[in-house]
Amino acid sequence: MKIFEFLGEVKSELAKVVWPTKSETFKYSLTVIIFSLAVAFILGAFDFGLLRVFEAALK
Repeated sequence: MKIFEFLGEVKSELAKVVWPTKSETFKYSLTVIIFSLAVAFILGAFDFGLLRVFEAALK
């Protein structure tokens, strides 16, 4: 019986949620993608730079 009580509470709580609009979802998704690409570029550049430094130091 506890499971049905729990599921009823879940349904009640989900009814209170304010879901984002389609445009908000698109905007937030685009922000995450751009930020992720920027971080990937920065880390890649840092990795490439360290590679060059260590290659030069080992020669």
